[in-house]
Amino acid sequence: MREMRVLGISGSMRKKGNTAELVGTILGRCEEGGVKTEFVSLAGRKILHCLGCEKCRETKKCVIENDDWDEVIQKVMKCDVLVIGSPTYYYDVGGQVKNFIDRTYSLYHDRQLAGKKGVAVAVHANKGASRTIQTLEGFLSTHEFASLGSVKGTGYHEGDVLKDEESMKKAQKIGDKIVRLLKPHHD
Repeated sequence: MREMRVLGISGSMRKKGNTAELVGTILGRCEEGGVKTEFVSLAGRKILHCLGCEKCRETKKCVIENDDWDEVIQKVMKCDVLVIGSPTYYYDVGGQVKNFIDRTYSLYHDRQLAGKKGVAVAVHANKGASRTIQTLEGFLSTHEFASLGSVKGTGYHEGDVLKDEESMKKAQKIGDKIVRLLKPHHD
């Protein structure tokens, strides 16, 4: 039997920023419960935008090959639960996350991501995270992920989200939920 895996993606351009911290809190709780996790930061990665070429309808994969998207999406395709997080830029996901999401159109035609579970994570300085969550949940819903919830955190400077007690508790609860789901006979 294949080991269940949780993949966390931080779409922040800050490798150790608040989005990474909040996604990491969920993954940490999963690890504590004995569930294998992996973390990917999109910071420093080259994720080109969708060209709208529609070639993916025939090839069943994105035809853009000169960036890091394929490496990351291969991990998504192998995971059981995806925890995807974005900082909030102008009331929505950041550009890197949007490019990543748009490129998954290439997998939509054959529902290649359907049946997985997903968690949406957003961090804002003081407002806008609700819309960021809506965009992330729209992505998950379009690809027929089952939602395991969402977490909105508040933070501007590095580490601020760790002081947001409500979001930290919610992140831990979602981590616990993932553990119960993936290790139902946990003693």
